[in-house]
Amino acid sequence: MAIGFTDLTSTVRRPDKNMSAQSQPKVRITDFGDGYQQRTAAGINNLDQSYSVSFSNRTKEEIDDIVAFFVSKGGVTNFTFTIPDSNNSGETAIKVICASWTQIYKVGDFYNCSASFKRVYES
Repeated sequence: MAIGFTDLTSTVRRPDKNMSAQSQPKVRITDFGDGYQQRTAAGINNLDQSYSVSFSNRTKEEIDDIVAFFVSKGGVTNFTFTIPDSNNSGETAIKVICASWTQIYKVGDFYNCSASFKRVYES
C-alpha cells in the first residue's frame, strides 16, 4: 500500500510530504540518591508515537471526504496508516487514531486539513 490511509470511499489518501513523527518512551524512574537511578520501560508497548500530517491545496470534495472519515472514527476507532520505513521494504502499516484535526478554508474550492494521529497497539 502507498503511504497514507484508505478512507470511507476506498480511496487512498496520501498526506503531504512534510509529515512529521514524534516519539517519546514511557519510562519509570526510581532515584536512589547520589545521582543513581534505575530506569525501566513502563509497559510492553512503552513508545508513544504521534504523527502530524497535512493535506494542502486539495479540492473541497477531497477535504470533505477526509474530514468525514475522521468524524466517523470519532477519535476512538483505529485505522491503518502506512508510514515510510527504510528498514522494512520502504513502508510499515501501523494502527492509529486521529486525535484531532483542523480544516482550513482557502481560496475558491481549495482547502487544507491538518491532523494529529496517535499510534495505538490494538488489533
